[in-house]
Amino acid sequence: MPALLIGQINVTDEAQYDKYKRLTPAAIEKYGGRFISRGGAFKVFEGQDAFNRVVVIEFPSLTDAEKFYASPEYTEAKAVRKEAAIGNFVAVETL
Repeated sequence: MPALLIGQINVTDEAQYDKYKRLTPAAIEKYGGRFISRGGAFKVFEGQDAFNRVVVIEFPSLTDAEKFYASPEYTEAKAVRKEAAIGNFVAVETL
């Protein structure tokens, strides 16, 4: 069953975040993922507008999303991201 990895991100350092954005595509692809939305326009209908970026990535399964998130490739990228942004990340199975 496919799964979506959803990130709500507040970028605090654009230059550093650009480094992170260059590190992620190969790791996402390696684990079967593909971007659905990568920072496009969004509208908050309810709740707090605490984030300035939303990213949605589809993986073949929740297990694949977990493998990606824990992978050595993404662990390196996460270290760069933590210097450039804060956020919430959740993975959910789709129908």
